Amino acid sequence: QVQLVESGGGLVQAGGSLRLSCAASGRAFSIYSMGWFRQAPGKEREFVAAISWSGGSTSYADSVKGRFTISRDNAKNTLYLQMSTLKPEDTAVYYCARNRRAYSETKIPGGYDYWGQGTQVTVSS
Repeated sequence: QVQLVESGGGLVQAGGSLRLSCAASGRAFSIYSMGWFRQAPGKEREFVAAISWSGGSTSYADSVKGRFTISRDNAKNTLYLQMSTLKPEDTAVYYCARNRRAYSETKIPGGYDYWGQGTQVTVSS
C-alpha cells in the first residue's frame, strides 16, 4: 500500500515563498513519475508540475513556470515543490500524486492512482 503525506503549506504574503514536501511510503517510489496538483474553491483540480522517475525531466503549468520548481529525492522517498513569487491566485489545496504506470509521465489527473490528503496554501495580497 502506498501512502503520500504532504506538508509545508501555510499562509504567506504575496511575493513570498513556500516549500511543500510529500513523503511517500511503500516500495518502488523511484520508478514512478510524480506530480503536484492544486484545487481552489469552486474550481476543478489542475495540474501544477510533474517530474520523471529519475528526476531528469520536469514539466510545469504555464501559470507557475519560472516560479515553481519540482524536485525529488529518491533516497528519501520524498517529492518537493519549491514555490516562489507567490500570488493570491496560487491559493489552493495542493496535492501530490503518483503516476499509475511505472516509467510513464502525464499531466492528466486520471493518470495518477495514489494521492495525498492535501495541504492548504493561502497567499494574501
